[in-house]
Amino acid sequence: MSTQLRFRDLPMAQESLASVTAVGADGVVVTDATLFYPQGGGQPGDRGVFITADGRCLPVHDTRKGEGGDVWHYLDPGHDLVAGQSVTQQIDWPRRWAHMRMHTALHLLSVLVPHGVTGGSIGAERGRLDFDLGEASVDKETLNAGLKALIAADHPVTSEWISEAELDARPELVKTMSVAPPRGAGMIRMVRIGDIDYQPCGGTHVTSTAQVGALHVASIKNRGARNRRITLAWNQTAEGQA
Repeated sequence: MSTQLRFRDLPMAQESLASVTAVGADGVVVTDATLFYPQGGGQPGDRGVFITADGRCLPVHDTRKGEGGDVWHYLDPGHDLVAGQSVTQQIDWPRRWAHMRMHTALHLLSVLVPHGVTGGSIGAERGRLDFDLGEASVDKETLNAGLKALIAADHPVTSEWISEAELDARPELVKTMSVAPPRGAGMIRMVRIGDIDYQPCGGTHVTSTAQVGALHVASIKNRGARNRRITLAWNQTAEGQA
């Protein structure tokens, strides 16, 4: 039985009860459900703690995808958790919240730069997308103005599911050129931002673009003849006041 991914339906939840279903090497713990996002799609795995019934806090250093749909939580080797034990999962919320905001901001960037995405990564302080621009050009001033407008518009961010056949019929929805949406389960998770963006994505996002906050284009760099790497970062003054 695979791990239930609670972070999909409860993106704003910071704490949840779960039961240990298996333990493995290197401190790995599997639970029946999880709020912890496993590394994937350029987004890092969540960190946090497992709180036991007797009040002990066991650090979770990383989260990865395991086998058969399991999610692997990496604790310190030598922990004494066993199958059947209940734990309270508590994610590192400031870090996750930053990832959610940045991930949503990168979706907005893909709206402003309507070209194929060849790579990307999400961090708590910076995030970037690589675009196959060809002969096209972009500039910071235009992108910054566009991002500011899309964020201020307060577009709702929601998710839904479509069949693999529906996605096959609309290949233009897939913006990533190097990574295909995960298949095999028959359904594909889609993230919708108002009426401006709709694409496959398994990551975590805020619920409104206004929650992204103030950020800017930190750099635009060449990565080969056709590729441009656009990096976003938070506005330090605004972040310090938040």
